Amino acid sequence: MLLRTAVAQIPVTWDVEKNLVEITRVVESCAGDDLVVLPEGALSGYGADLSPLDRLDPAELDAAAGELAALARRTGVHLICGSLLHCDDRWWNGALVVTPDGARRPYRKVNLAVSERGVLGAGSDLPVHRLACAGGTVDVGVQICREIRFPEQWRHLAGSGAQVFAYLTHAANPDEPPGVWRAHLVSRAAENQRWLLAANAAEAASHCPTMIVSPRGEIVAETTGDQWAVLRASIDLAAVSDWYLGQRRGDVLESRYHGGPREGGRRRPGR
Repeated sequence: MLLRTAVAQIPVTWDVEKNLVEITRVVESCAGDDLVVLPEGALSGYGADLSPLDRLDPAELDAAAGELAALARRTGVHLICGSLLHCDDRWWNGALVVTPDGARRPYRKVNLAVSERGVLGAGSDLPVHRLACAGGTVDVGVQICREIRFPEQWRHLAGSGAQVFAYLTHAANPDEPPGVWRAHLVSRAAENQRWLLAANAAEAASHCPTMIVSPRGEIVAETTGDQWAVLRASIDLAAVSDWYLGQRRGDVLESRYHGGPREGGRRRPGR
């Protein structure tokens, strides 16, 4: 099965209306049934300084999420959009998986950055989201920013059936050594033999590229910096494999998942 993908590198501000304009520009440049991936905080805004969160209106953000759902219905795209989420009387860093039927499914970031701790809630679930595409179903796992440093989370998603990783970040730290996060992305794709779609915000100080990486670790498309860009590729899901995963030595090392709802001992795909 071939899946058309579009990975966007766009500016992210604390102005929800401006962010929605940028997102709409990306989505309207795509075709129906495309899988579109946007950066961390693309709808709500995001930054290392979270003090603007005090001025973020949950009602305005919920209305904007409703506009995302309407946009997905109108264009027929599948959309994975980073956003701060307000629920259960607190804020979370997360993503919305928005489908052409208008459904919105959340992912809440599990491993929080230092600046997020005590401010945002931490998720406790690693769901796999099943998308009904024209050629068949596609299972997608989502990870956000510093979760690139925790390969066991990615391995769990792969073992739970994810064929594609969507990685959303707002990585613009000039103190980070160059090339490290790029190497992490290649490793997460190759070690799990999954496609990886990585979207970073358009920032001059970016230390993580926006990329499409194959299950062999090949760079299909890449950009970085502060330029507006959309990377596009038709990815072949037949390239996804469990060849390496099947060779793990469970008699030497075994990991256990303690997160959300599971079926038959494995996390069920989101529906």
